[in-house]
Amino acid sequence: MCLVAVLTACTPASDARRPDTPPADSATSSIREDGAGLPCTPSVTSMPEIPAGYRPVGKDVAVPDRAVLSMQDSGETDRSARLFAKWGLVVRAGAVVDLQVAPGSDGEARIGWGALNPPAATVTVHACAPEGAQAQWRAFVGGTWVARAACVPLVVRSNGHEDRVDLGVGVACDTAAPAEPEPGPE
Repeated sequence: MCLVAVLTACTPASDARRPDTPPADSATSSIREDGAGLPCTPSVTSMPEIPAGYRPVGKDVAVPDRAVLSMQDSGETDRSARLFAKWGLVVRAGAVVDLQVAPGSDGEARIGWGALNPPAATVTVHACAPEGAQAQWRAFVGGTWVARAACVPLVVRSNGHEDRVDLGVGVACDTAAPAEPEPGPE
C-alpha cells in the first residue's frame, strides 16, 4: 500500500493543511507497560512494516526520508504558522510516543497529527495496540507548520529512549536556500 497516497487522500484537497483524520479504527484503547489504559490517537491505516520512503527514528517512530518536505500556504492567520508541510507519522502499534520541536526551535515550528493533536510544540501519540501480526505500525495524518522554510529539529521520546531527527521543511537541512511554497488549493 502506498502510504503517501493514503495519507494524502485522507485530507480534503480544499484544505491540505488540516491534520484531521477519519474515524479511528476499531481499537479504542492502548495499554502501557504499567497497565494504565490510554486512549488511542486515531490513525488512518495500519501496516505490517515501515513503508518505503520512510526511515526509522529509534524503535517506535518512522518519518519521511525525503531531504525536503514540500510546503504550501497554510491559510493560518498566525504568521508563525503560515506555511504547512504535510507528512504522515508512522508509529509502532501499541507505543506511546512524545514528539517535541527541539528547544530553541519551539518558537519557530509546530507539529500535529490527528484531530486529537492540534498544532503544538509538543505532541503525544498513543498508537492503538496491534490487532494481529499484520498491524505492527500505524499511520497518522498531519505535519509541520512553520513561519518560513527551515530545518526543523524534533525530539522523539518512547520507552525511556530519546532520539533526535532533523526534517527539512521547504529546505534541506544542510542547505541555506529555501524552496518556494507550492501554490495552495483554489
